[in-house]
Amino acid sequence: MARSWIKRMLPRGLYGRAALILLVPVVTLQLVVSVVFIQRHFEDVTRQMIRSISPELNYLLDTVQAAPDVDTARGAAADLGAALALRTTLPGQPQPARGARLFYDLSGLVVVDALYDTVPAVTGIDLARNEREVRLSMATRHGVLEVVFDRRRVSASNPHQLLVLMVFTGLLMTLIAYLFLRNQLKPIRRLAEAAEAFGKGRALRYKPSGATEVRAAGRAFLDMRDRIERQIEQRTLMLSGVSHDLRTPLTRLKLELSMAEDGPETQAMLRDLSDMERMIDTFLDFARADALDDPEPCDPAALLRRVAAGARALGGQVTLGPLPVDEQATLRPLAVERALQNLVGNAMRHGSQVALGLELRPRQLIFTVEDDGPGIPDDQRDAAMQPFQRLDTARTLDSGSGVGLGLAIAADIARGHGGALRLRNSADLGGLRAELILAR
Repeated sequence: MARSWIKRMLPRGLYGRAALILLVPVVTLQLVVSVVFIQRHFEDVTRQMIRSISPELNYLLDTVQAAPDVDTARGAAADLGAALALRTTLPGQPQPARGARLFYDLSGLVVVDALYDTVPAVTGIDLARNEREVRLSMATRHGVLEVVFDRRRVSASNPHQLLVLMVFTGLLMTLIAYLFLRNQLKPIRRLAEAAEAFGKGRALRYKPSGATEVRAAGRAFLDMRDRIERQIEQRTLMLSGVSHDLRTPLTRLKLELSMAEDGPETQAMLRDLSDMERMIDTFLDFARADALDDPEPCDPAALLRRVAAGARALGGQVTLGPLPVDEQATLRPLAVERALQNLVGNAMRHGSQVALGLELRPRQLIFTVEDDGPGIPDDQRDAAMQPFQRLDTARTLDSGSGVGLGLAIAADIARGHGGALRLRNSADLGGLRAELILAR
């Protein structure tokens, strides 16, 4: 429990953790030095200085006690006090018995305790009336003897200077270290931004910089990005070549069938050829999903309206929920539109009513497509989003001779935007609810 609480309290970002690593030793060092300084300087030095003045106070007390009357005692105390730099008053005012001092007077407590220990006749001490003076009272047979002397005689002058200098130096060095640390962390942030943008389908311009290890990580990222881009390009080229090679014999077969005698067998073969062409087009759509267009600022609400208008033009009963106004997001609009068209097409194919919605969050936008169809069982939803997977018991990704790429294309486009495709039950229509989650 304590460990999890500490993990929640610690900063999650690299800047915060680096600052914590920097500040904890500095603050700890200052606290240790402060404690040692207070103990050594405030306590030991103050006690030594009080031990130096206590014989003078005891001698003054003995002189007053030996005087035969008050007037003689007053004169003797004044003469001796002038020689010892002590101001005396007889009879004087009694001072607070427990010692009065200001709350920030760190050495005052030591002064009070030491004076009580070394001068037994002291009945009260006042350090609060004047910070620069020590005012004490002693009991004599002629009355209360009030003695006032300079505070610098019992405690070091300006004891706070070392603490102020230490704090100022610590803050200055922390600032310098922070500026240096920020320059060291900047290349790491640039690398993280480039990696995050590449995960969303954008290729930011990036040049390795910083420490040797960061440069090595940057070069490894660039090599990885180049390999992935080459692999995607090779896959697209390969499927394009296969499609081109297959279209030639398919066209020749269609031409031969069109010249043959018309009959049920001929019509069936023509339908099969049309299905094969549609399957080839679907393969190409899946292969080119990452290369439809480049990211650009666009209005996601306007994009959703275009998809809804296209679905209505095909005869679908499509309703739109409340949409945000004048909101911009950086997307690949053609790719997102293709993903939404696939989701809406599946919803229209398996249901009679389709509801579209859009939710904007600080770091995400969520397109929703709901229908009133039979839905997909929970244990088959992961398989439904895999390429070339067709469900036979509930609903399929494509009807008829489809190849099972509708949801796979949508999921691939969502991953290319740093998001995901999520399937769940529709609470409003009772069918399937598809959520296309994209990073902003």
